[in-house]
Amino acid sequence: MNKKPHFPGNCPASLLDFDTITLGHGGGGKLTQQLLNSGVFTLLDNEWLQEQGDAAVINVKEKMAFSTDSFVVSPIIFPGGTIGDLAVNGTVNDLAVSGALPEFLSLSFILEEGLNMEHFWAILLSIREACATAGVHVITGDTKVVERGKGDQIFINTTGLGRVHQKADLGMQRICAGDAVILSGPLARHGIAIMSKREGLEFETKLESDTRPLHEICQKLIGTLGSSIRLMRDPTRGGVATVLHEIARQTKLGVDLFEKNLPIEDEVGGACEMLGLDPLFVANEGLFVAVVESDQAGHCLQIIQEWEHGKNAAIIGAITEEHARNVVLNSTIGGRRVLPQTSGELLPRIC
Repeated sequence: MNKKPHFPGNCPASLLDFDTITLGHGGGGKLTQQLLNSGVFTLLDNEWLQEQGDAAVINVKEKMAFSTDSFVVSPIIFPGGTIGDLAVNGTVNDLAVSGALPEFLSLSFILEEGLNMEHFWAILLSIREACATAGVHVITGDTKVVERGKGDQIFINTTGLGRVHQKADLGMQRICAGDAVILSGPLARHGIAIMSKREGLEFETKLESDTRPLHEICQKLIGTLGSSIRLMRDPTRGGVATVLHEIARQTKLGVDLFEKNLPIEDEVGGACEMLGLDPLFVANEGLFVAVVESDQAGHCLQIIQEWEHGKNAAIIGAITEEHARNVVLNSTIGGRRVLPQTSGELLPRIC
């Protein structure tokens, strides 16, 4: 289980001249500079941010991966994290499962007038901690403020850049019938942590989001197994089922999914049952799906299980030439059914 995030230090007095974000904080003048200098630039200080230019200049000579994402989670501070570390980890992981070692991020805020200043400070602190853990630098960004009622407190956009591992050879076109499908940990923890906060659900143990960076384990797998790793994906919005449907659709192959192998924690399974949710379709933020050459699947699983967050990793399925373009769930009681695709958002504002 993730530790509860630690936010050291108090919000600076210069920011607490205002209890909440005002439209003036987005006007480009004194209040904007106060917000940036006392917050963003101080906490995320590095040689690129010190320039405070309209763009960060970097020297790139290697194969790079580039990704962008926007984050709209509600509540903005939830068990196990905040929208801030979620934004950092989300983009870090998009790069990680693409075979890249993340290095640089952009960070843009859309703040709503009335956002609690201490909440914003806590989000900034969580961003700093997440960047330090992932070893990435925020080198450019932007801040805008919208009128009350038009932004739902805070939206964050991050863009990431990372160096691709020389042994990485990932892509849908490399997937073959017989390949194994591996999941790195328990399903649906993030989505259910968010929903438990919204719905006031109580559990015997504290259920927290699994938001975390994945770059170290992804780099280790690629470094060890090379091209035997066919594909990696982080099953965020839409969950594991959506990733499997993408694989089936794009490869024109089928996916056999083994229900008995799915790692689902008791609290998560119970909450899903109460809320009428299928954990396969619930968002995750700290695990990945890997499609692996069959004769290396056992070795891959062993490496993941030795990772501090991977003890519950499992081989959950296999690629097949049967039932092309479909995902078929093999139930624990011996039945088989086609796993449907969702037609809409199961959990709004989840990541």
